[in-house]
Amino acid sequence: MWDGEKMAAALVQMSCLYRGMLAVRATGIRPLIPGLVQSQIRAFSMKKEPELEENPYYGKYEEKIRKLRSSKPQEYKARLEKRSEVKTEPLGQSRQAEFVKYMEKELDKRGKAEAGGFTKDKTLGSILNLDMVQEKSGSEIAELWMQYFSKKDTISAVIPASTFDIIFGRAKSCPMFLYALPQKEGYEFFVGQWAGHELHFTSLINVQTMGENAPSQLILYHYTDLQKDKGIVLMTAEMDSKFVTVHQAQCLANQVQLFYGSQRLETFRLVETFNHQPAEFKHMSVIAELEQSDIGPAVTTK
Repeated sequence: MWDGEKMAAALVQMSCLYRGMLAVRATGIRPLIPGLVQSQIRAFSMKKEPELEENPYYGKYEEKIRKLRSSKPQEYKARLEKRSEVKTEPLGQSRQAEFVKYMEKELDKRGKAEAGGFTKDKTLGSILNLDMVQEKSGSEIAELWMQYFSKKDTISAVIPASTFDIIFGRAKSCPMFLYALPQKEGYEFFVGQWAGHELHFTSLINVQTMGENAPSQLILYHYTDLQKDKGIVLMTAEMDSKFVTVHQAQCLANQVQLFYGSQRLETFRLVETFNHQPAEFKHMSVIAELEQSDIGPAVTTK
């Protein structure tokens, strides 16, 4: 997905956001004011060497990292050297202007072909018999949709047309955001980027280690076929189960609703800042918002 000097911008982003710093929640304590990270959210330095092994999620990507080391040692070395050039910054600051500009360019080029078993050009007609549901109401279709996916290892949702208009309208002007996935030991960061009605997620460490070969690990598909006539947008997902569980996928999907669909302007302002004022973006504000919303603590890992 990324190469050459452009990849360096993403490495800068990764280093600034997650240079061995691990945010940990104190049990039972939540911020009372949105956007304010209390002192009980502590940061511990995990970095000992300018290598990736100290990253708490290194184990998930160890095989891919080893392949890169053996097949492209010079490229691997160059990425680590570029990573080590980043100067220390205060926790919560991210220099990502170049990263944002590059991601915007990539949106125009990436297309729909994905590795890792994802379906190309996935349509609603491949899931639902559209002719048979024409006589049904939106609520009846919604019930069928949720019933069908309740038996599958994935997630699904039925989004009111008006809500999706807000989400997608904001996605057009702010196609990217940084999501924090709660884990037992802290948070793992994911970049989400919209490509039409699809929302692709890739972990930052995956981007850093795989470069142009980094595939999507989760894709949310939004089907607008019935939006006008039935007043609903149907959503389902595909994920690489080696890296993202159903619970984790649900958490990320909930965050899309939180950050893109919120009526609270202060929440969406984080998305606007990430896209249009990246120098002012603070990733700890994302964590604080999750703590305030209760989305974070509700997630369990398999």
